[in-house]
This record gives sequence, structure tokens and C-alpha cells, in this order.
Amino acid sequence: MSDIRKVMFPSGISVPALGQGTWYMGESARAEAAEIRALQVGLDLGMTLIDTAEMYGNGGSEKVVGKAIAGRRKEVYLVSKVLPSNASRRGVPNACEASLRRLGTDYLDLYLYHWRGGPDFSETIEALEKLVDQGKIRHWGVSNLDVEDMEEWVAEEGGERVQTDQVLYNLTRRGIEFDLLPWLEQRKIPIMAYSPIEQGRLLRHPALAQIAQRHDATPAQIALAWTLRLPNVISIPKAGNEAHVKENRRSADIVLSAADLAELDAAFPPPTRKRSLEML
Repeated sequence: MSDIRKVMFPSGISVPALGQGTWYMGESARAEAAEIRALQVGLDLGMTLIDTAEMYGNGGSEKVVGKAIAGRRKEVYLVSKVLPSNASRRGVPNACEASLRRLGTDYLDLYLYHWRGGPDFSETIEALEKLVDQGKIRHWGVSNLDVEDMEEWVAEEGGERVQTDQVLYNLTRRGIEFDLLPWLEQRKIPIMAYSPIEQGRLLRHPALAQIAQRHDATPAQIALAWTLRLPNVISIPKAGNEAHVKENRRSADIVLSAADLAELDAAFPPPTRKRSLEML
């Protein structure tokens, strides 16, 4: 097993291209032990970026992550998100403090504005910058912002310090390739791809099964390897148990051939026009 390729943020910090998502974690007490174990196994396998949010499980996901990283905080690149309803001058610090308590840490490596809504961008940026000054967060970014939103964001004072845009991206959700992805690539801002296997819905496609057979892999591993083909993409699949996280990890060692990629383009055509940014 080779080391996971790294992706660099504008700050100069590099993280593994394959991380761990936690959407839908922390919603069931019966699943908690398996979820904690999955995250810990992921850390052992080099998937040291963990992404969560105050919204996930109404804070339950952050609590699970906090238990998983207890005693291992320095190994983890920790990402959480603030809801737009909390994105005001007063709301951002309060939401951040609540996330830090649930996570059992005194700082976040990256804090993301979850989607557009609420106050003007300038107010949110000001609040995020204050958190940086206070040492509560190391850096900040955004999520679910399209090209027009990003242009507006970076035009605000301090907005150019954005580190990433976390967006929905997988074989069936390729709209960002038309304009948003090139816009970010030009500015050396990586994306974080959430729901990279469309929550399992795309895995029955015969094209994925055929390519998986050639690589002695699973359709999920091929779908993940496809997101990892680009140098500026960090993929954050969720795995709720140890076997699943190990399956995800093996995707980082799969190199898709030009023929594989052509087959996937035929089965899941890239965009030929502007599409509205999709969200789940």
C-alpha cells in the first residue's frame, strides 16, 4: 500500500487527497462504537483529514469525531462547518465554541461556511478572521458556493484567503467541471468532494462493474479513484464501519487508465454547458 497522494491548500499546508466524511454519523447510539472505530482505522491508514459539521446529527457527528480523535488530535487535520444561520459576527464565534466543545479540542484546522444564506459575506469573513486571530481556527473556507458566489466572496476584504470550496462531486454530478473547477484550479484552490459515490446510488452502473473487474476492485473503489484522478481534489467518503473504511482506502492505490476514463466519460458524460451548482 503506497502513501496517499497529498493536496496543497493555498496556505501551503498539504493533506491526504483521500479523507473521511462523517455526514449521517452520530445519529444512532447503536452505531457509535462502529463509527468511532472506522474513523480510528482510517487515521491508522493515513486518511488523516476528517470532515464534519455542526449540522450533521445536530452535533452528534462532532461528538463521535471527538471520541475518535481523543488522544490523537495532533494526527488529525480537522474540518467543521458553520451553518449560514449562524454566520453572523456573534453567531460564528458561538457556533465555533460549541463545535470545539463537542469535538473536545481547542482549535479547528479548517472551518467552512456551509452554504450561502444569512448575513453578507463581509460579515462572515470578518468573524472568521477574528477566529484565526484568536487561535480558534487555523484557516477557513467555504462550501456549496458556485462561480458567481466565489467571485463575490474573494472580492470582499480578506476573502482571497479562502482555502477550499467543498462541493458535491461524483460521476453523476459533474457540472462543476464546466466552470467552477477551472476557476478554482486557476487560483490553486482545491475542492473537497462530498458524496463522492452519490451515497451508493451510482454503484449499480455496468460501466463501473466492468472497470472494477479489470482492476480487481469494487465499483465504489473505481468511483472514488475517479474523483482522485485530479490533482486538486480531496475526496471525503463516509464509512460507518472498519471494512468500509478499508475498502475506501484501497481506492487511493488505483490508477485509472486512459481507456478506463474514456469509458467512464461515455457512461457519465462531462458537462457541455453551465449547470446550477447541485447540493444534496
